[in-house]
Order: sequence, then C-alpha cells, then structure tokens
Amino acid sequence: MDSLDLQVLTQARQWHAGGHAVRLVTVIETWGSAPRPPGALLAMRADGLVVGSVSGGCVEDDLIERVRGGDEVKQPSLVTYGVTKEEAARFGLPCGGNLRLVQEPLQDTGWIDEVLARTQRHELVARRLDLRSGEVTVEAATRGDEFSFDGNILRALFGPRWRMLVIGAGQLSRVLAQMALALDFEVICCDPREEYHLTWDVPGTTFSRAMPDDLVVELQLDPHSAVVAVTHDPKLDDMALLEALKSPAFYVGALGSRNNTAKRKERLALFDLSAQEINRLHGPIGLDLGGRTPAEIAVSILAEIVAVRHGVTLTQKKPVTSAEACDSRSA
Repeated sequence: MDSLDLQVLTQARQWHAGGHAVRLVTVIETWGSAPRPPGALLAMRADGLVVGSVSGGCVEDDLIERVRGGDEVKQPSLVTYGVTKEEAARFGLPCGGNLRLVQEPLQDTGWIDEVLARTQRHELVARRLDLRSGEVTVEAATRGDEFSFDGNILRALFGPRWRMLVIGAGQLSRVLAQMALALDFEVICCDPREEYHLTWDVPGTTFSRAMPDDLVVELQLDPHSAVVAVTHDPKLDDMALLEALKSPAFYVGALGSRNNTAKRKERLALFDLSAQEINRLHGPIGLDLGGRTPAEIAVSILAEIVAVRHGVTLTQKKPVTSAEACDSRSA
C-alpha cells in the first residue's frame, strides 16, 4: 500500500495514453535480504524509461537491458533473480537474497482509473491479476489483508496514503510537516487562529482553519491516520484529542511535559472516554533522542510515529526523574 506504487500506476497510465508500450513488474516473493517487499511495483516503457522499484537498482538495469534488446511480454509471466549466490551478487541482492517477479503488458488502464479513484476516497482495494488469462479486476479489501500469490492469482493491495493531522501551526509544526511529507504522509495542518493561518507556508500540505475537534470528526480518521497536537492550548488540543482517541487512528500524541500530560489525562477522564482510550495517548510525545531544537523534536516525534506504525516496542522513552516522581506524588 505504498503510495509510491500509486505514483507508478499514475505514470503508467500517462505513458499508455501517450501511445507507449508499457509493462508492469511486481515483486511476488523474496528470500534473504531482498530490498523491496512483495507487492512493490515498477513500470517500464518500451524505450527503457522506468518508474518505481523492485530492487536496489541492478535488477532494474537488467530489465531495462532486456526491453531495449527487444524482449517482449505479451502475457503475464514469471522471472526470478538470484537463484545462485553468484547471480545474487551480480544483481545486487545482499546476503544471497532472491527475488521473484511477475511481469505483464499494460493493455487496459480502466482498472488503474478505478484503483486511483477509490484510493483517493480513502478506500482500501485489491487488484486481482489472473496470470493465465491476463484479466485484471479490482475488489474491496479489508484491514489485515496482505499481498498474496498462489501461482496463478496475484492479489495486491492499494490503499489511502498515511495521513497526519497536525494541530497547531507554529515553528515545530512547519518542520514536522516538511519531514512528514518526505516520509510519504499526506499532511493536514489545523489552526483556527488568524495569525498562524497567515504565516503557514509549507507547500504540499493542506491548511484548515476549522476548530480541530470538528475537523477530526470530518476527516473520519482511519487506521492510516496519525494526530499530533502541538499548540500548548488545551482549548484546541484537548477537544481534538478527545475525538481522536475515540477514532481508529493508529497514533495520537500531544506535546507537553509528564506533569502536563498527567493533567491532560485527568481532564480527558471527565468526558466519555474509557481508561483504555485515554491510555492510547502518546505523551510526552516522541522518543528520547536528546534533541531540543524544533527540527530535532520533529525527528523524535516522527521516529515514534514510524515505530508505532510498524508495531515496534517503544524503548527509547525518557525515564521519569526523581523530581517528576515527587511532583506526581504531591499532585
């Protein structure tokens, strides 16, 4: 569900519309330390122009050499790289890795139109390719589905981009948004305060002046969504967190010290949130990387978000100091 693959489909559609012969190449199986996972996608024009990736680069070079040498693909077919250690080394597959691919001619782009339209509506869909007939269909998919290939039917998932809602439009938010874009997040910044709206200048992001809690509800957050509250204003942060913690968003975090986080959780407990929902809040936000500048703090926040997205245990959290422990007991 990498949005890079959606970009590959978009480019492939444009090439096809321009009269170029196009083939798609999909990773279906890997062994060892192959660089790209099953489902990774590449598109090639007949002149060797490539978009996307299926390896670290050497396999792409071989595919380009094949197509420029006149190799044609009229039906979906299998190709394997790295069967021997010598071949693995030749094609840049580390640790004796092996790579199995499906290559197919792009003959119709109607299914690409459907995939792009449905993912734009934040739907999760599966593309189903029958290798025997070459037929492609698009069907609904559900969370938990995975890429699959049974020797004949290839089923690849395409879904909405990861989304990040940043509440507050200060200096930290700008740096955070820029870095999140590089990590392939769709970034939405929300701040109803006039002075912050006028100074937001991050290309590629969406800015909203709505009240943050209203926007959280409007966005219908899904398991591909993260919410980061950094205004330091409880009127803005808390109400948005109240709605976000009830949503399926995979990450909800708020800037603030441990003491402020404890007080925030006490306020949230006054509303219709369960203890389990309140405990979903990441605060103080970010991993303990020792940073102090806005850019360093943004790195720590994104590091935590990436770890949570991949189900990694958060071990780099700042320990409680004796002073904080005393403050907590006396609160």
